[in-house]
Formats: sequence, C-alpha cells, structure tokens
Amino acid sequence: MSFDLTPEQRQFRDMMRSFVDERVAPHAAEYDRTQEFPWESYKACQELELSSLGIPEEYGGAGADMVTQAIMAEEIARGCASTSVTMLISKLGMLPVMNFASEDIKRHYLPKIASGEIQASYCLSEADAGSDVASMRCRAVRDGDDYIITGSKYWITNAGISDTYTVFATVDSSKGAKGVTAFLVEKDWGVEFPKHEDKMGLRASPTGEIVLNEVRVPATHRIGEEGEGFKIAMHTLDRSRPTIGAQAVGIAQAAIDYAGGYMKQRKAFGGPIANLQGLRFMLADMAIRTEAARTLVYRACSQIDEGDPEGTLTYLGAAAKSFASDTAMSVTTDAVQLLGGYGFTKEFPVERYMRDAKITQIYEGTNQVQRVVVAKHLLK
Repeated sequence: MSFDLTPEQRQFRDMMRSFVDERVAPHAAEYDRTQEFPWESYKACQELELSSLGIPEEYGGAGADMVTQAIMAEEIARGCASTSVTMLISKLGMLPVMNFASEDIKRHYLPKIASGEIQASYCLSEADAGSDVASMRCRAVRDGDDYIITGSKYWITNAGISDTYTVFATVDSSKGAKGVTAFLVEKDWGVEFPKHEDKMGLRASPTGEIVLNEVRVPATHRIGEEGEGFKIAMHTLDRSRPTIGAQAVGIAQAAIDYAGGYMKQRKAFGGPIANLQGLRFMLADMAIRTEAARTLVYRACSQIDEGDPEGTLTYLGAAAKSFASDTAMSVTTDAVQLLGGYGFTKEFPVERYMRDAKITQIYEGTNQVQRVVVAKHLLK
C-alpha cells in the first residue's frame, strides 16, 4: 500500500501549481471585492479542459481518478477558493446523472459539461431543510408524461449561472425521505433566481435562492425512480465531500505559504520574526495539521476510486471533510495572528483565506452532522 502520489499525479500537481499562480491567483482579490463570477479564471481553467476531469471517458471526459480531482481542487483553492468551487459544482450537479440517470440523459448532458459548454448546480437544501433533507417542501406532481415542480431551494451554488439544476423534490410528503425524488431541470424551463446572498467568503461564487413555480419537467428527466432521491442525494454527497476537504486543504496551504513568507521578511526584535521560536512552532503546527488533513482526503478519495470495497466511504468522507475544514479554519486564523494587525486588513490575503475557510465547515453537510455520521459508523 502506498500513500504517495504517482509520478503522473505529481506532474499534474506541479503543472496545476504553476497554472494557478499565473492565471488564477492574481485575480482572486479583485473578484472577492466585486463579487463578480470569476469568468477570466473559469475560462483559463477551460483552456486546460479541467471540467472534463470528473466525467467518464465514454461521455467526452478525461475519466481522472478522484485523487487527481482532489489535487485540482486543492491547487485551485490555494489560489482562489471561489474558482475552485466553480470547478467542483458541475461535477456535484452531474454525479446523480452519472450514477442514476438514463443513458439518453447521460449522453445529452455529460459531454456538454465535460467541454465546459454548460454548467450544473445541485439543489437539495431549502430554507427550513438543510441537514434535515427529509422535511423538504418542494413538491413534484405527476401530470401525464411530465412532472410539475413547485417550491424553492436555498444556498444554491452557481444560482443563475448554471444551465442545469439537479432538483430534489417530494412526490409524497407523507413518506418523508421515501418520497424524495431527483430531477434534472434546465434553466430555460422557467427557473427563477429572486435572491443572491451577500456572503462573508467565497464572494465570487454566486449563492442564491432558486424558485420553481409550476415548472414542467419531462418524466424522462427524472433521475432514478420515484422515492430514490434521498438515496441518490446521500450517495452523491459521499462522493463529493472529500473534494470539499481538498478545497479546505488548499486554503490552508495558501495561508501557510503566505504566513511563512511574511515571517521571513518581517523584522522585529533585531531580526526576522521567523527566528522567534513561539511563531516557528505555530507555523509548524499549521503545516502538521494540514499534511494530516491532506492524507485523510486522499485516503477518502482512494476509497471512491477502489469502489468502496470495505463500505467505509461514508465514514471516511465525513471524517476527511470535517477534519480538513476544521484544520483550514484553525490554520487561517493562526495565519491572521502571525501577520498581526496587517493580517486584519484587506491589503493582505490571509483575512480572505479565513473568510473562505469558514464555509467549508458548513456546506455539503455541517461538521456537526459529519460527526453524527462518524459516530454512527463507530457505534453500529
């Protein structure tokens, strides 16, 4: 068993680092300030065909392994966390399609995602149904060869930007989770976007409400069978959460890199503050926790690549996501501390890293919910 990267993965990582430093990171602060979608960075990623990584080869993708996809998420997040979300969200939106949709749906949409022609979003959460998915109110009513979907979804990444929306709605609210069903909905079928959030972090990644007011969706665009939506949603998140951990690792690494460079330049008490043992120990602890998080993320990703042979992916994905995101929050907070008053200003990027890190503890399942998942595995 090897916990190291393959030569091809190392080569990909090195290429991504150079690319991000040159084409993505220089725009991050301005996109954060303006809250504009990072189109320039997104287009640069498309030039490398990064949208194709997570799509199977038979549908026009690269069919890359999950560890390679985690490397991409980490390296882009090191330069711009918002852009990294942009490159991850279409894969999240398409995972239900890849694993549960009809062949016709796969062949129609997946090649367009792989080429970057269209983007996708994942619509599970509601105003009063975030972690408690079974209490969702968005409903789907069968009408001949169609479904009529009515309701709203909150906290939707890429709201208004994406062309397709994987929407979870209940066909029978009395059944709770067993009534939840998944659908693929095109933006032009009447999806509305009444509100976008003014967020603390990931400010260049649009997050908003989507409203479906009696939107007619062909039954051919149902993903899986009626009542399978909850299973599909959980199956999807198990395979997506490790890349949120990778994103968190990238943010943490950016903070370590910047704080270390600052410590070598900043003078106090007769020399660089890098000479002060107390601060050196802080930086060392930041690096230790981040390296541990990275290894756990790669371990969870490897389980996906291997087909989850021991049935531990749910546990490992929850552990990787929660540990990596908690690490990112603590590391970025320490980076602000290492810069002192400068770290508290927008002239330096560590305050942005701290703001961006916070959401990784919340989305795709709060870290409190992840601990419920981990405990359930331990006590079964």
